[in-house]
Amino acid sequence: MLFNTTEFFVFFAIVLAVFYAAPRAVRRLILLVASYVFYLSWNYKFVVLLFGLTVVDFGAAIAIERAPASRKKLFLLISLAANLGMLGFFKYYNFFADNLAQLLRYPPHSWTYSIILPLGISFHTFQSISYVVDVYRGEQAAIRSPIDYALYISFFPQLVAGPIVRAREFFSDLNRWRHPSQEEVLRGVMLIVLGLTKKMAFADQFAQIADSYFQNLSVHPGGWAAWSGVIAFAMQIFFDFSGYTDMAIGMALLLGFHFPVNFRRPYLAFSITDFWHRWHMSLSRWLRDYLYIPLGGNRHGRLMTYRNLMLTMLLGGLWHGASWNFVIWGGYHGGLLSIERMMGRREFEKKPPIWLYPVRALITFALVCVGWVFFRAATFADSRYVLSQLVHGGKQMQALLPRWLVYMTLVSLAIAAIEEKFEWTERLSRGPAWAYATFMIVLLLTIEMIGVTEKALPFVYFQF
Repeated sequence: MLFNTTEFFVFFAIVLAVFYAAPRAVRRLILLVASYVFYLSWNYKFVVLLFGLTVVDFGAAIAIERAPASRKKLFLLISLAANLGMLGFFKYYNFFADNLAQLLRYPPHSWTYSIILPLGISFHTFQSISYVVDVYRGEQAAIRSPIDYALYISFFPQLVAGPIVRAREFFSDLNRWRHPSQEEVLRGVMLIVLGLTKKMAFADQFAQIADSYFQNLSVHPGGWAAWSGVIAFAMQIFFDFSGYTDMAIGMALLLGFHFPVNFRRPYLAFSITDFWHRWHMSLSRWLRDYLYIPLGGNRHGRLMTYRNLMLTMLLGGLWHGASWNFVIWGGYHGGLLSIERMMGRREFEKKPPIWLYPVRALITFALVCVGWVFFRAATFADSRYVLSQLVHGGKQMQALLPRWLVYMTLVSLAIAAIEEKFEWTERLSRGPAWAYATFMIVLLLTIEMIGVTEKALPFVYFQF
């Protein structure tokens, strides 16, 4: 069930009604059943995998807490092996098998299989790992209720594409659950409609342009076409992923859970460092706390800091997909972060003067767009072609972005800039009723007028 379908909204309405009509003692079980129904609607075969990993990690955490210090690491390794082993097989087996075959000069696909990627495996394995590691570090008590832990792993609003929620955040809400206030209900509904607008009226419009370019590169030669296609994808992935996140946060809020912010106007970033403080923030924090810092962070001199940044971003790129293009994308960002660190960390974390801010933001956006080429192109050869067109595409004026969509993007940019300064949408749910109602009407009219409704397109991050 895609979030942008009638089927899902019927499902969510039923879950809300049953959840609040039921006695408080069984509400957790209702959410768990609903989450497994949601998962089963995608592919019932993989429910055994989700359940199995849940059992392993639930038991491993309790064993870690009870075991003497000399044996705690053993149970941690069992959990890591189960999660990374399953993620590695389903997501990366064919990638490594293909590369090994090429290295040994065997025919392509000699050892590959037809493997379907289980729903949300990249997200729920990271969530599981963070929980078990936190128990190992003594930062989180092991959960004793199997229902509570299973709900944490499978909670349907964020099961597919995050945000990656830490155990302390989730169980703080679960154990101290309270009915959402009127303001939270209004905010939750607004976030759902806002996310739906981002997805249907913006992301899906840009998707048509990005797909037409990247799927037929030779049909659209020239620099203007290249920049149009790349910017279209940059807009698509932002509106798509932030739209999904808005909806996930909004639905969780209606159920009494408070998810962390996952996007904070990333295309207004004034450096790559600032970009990663704003883009997919729950993943950035996860990579920092469970990869970068354990590698040594910035504690062992400059060279080791650069190494740790590169390794973290290379693995972060590989996490997104089993392709050298994703590895290059991660390495590209790791290199840029290292360069900024070489030039002075504070310089790239401190907001520049107002007269310099637009220049820095434009440069950062251009650098991010170059990285998106590797993220979106099907092959490395396609990436090289697109990059060559961006730089040496000639004077052909075949721009793919329609003028009305450019204007809509500029309006969105202006709204984001105002939001950056005043955070007015944060206050809408507790402001005058007429302002909230006007905003909601504008969103709904936008979906009705320019939303792509012929076919519900999947969210980009569902493939990861």
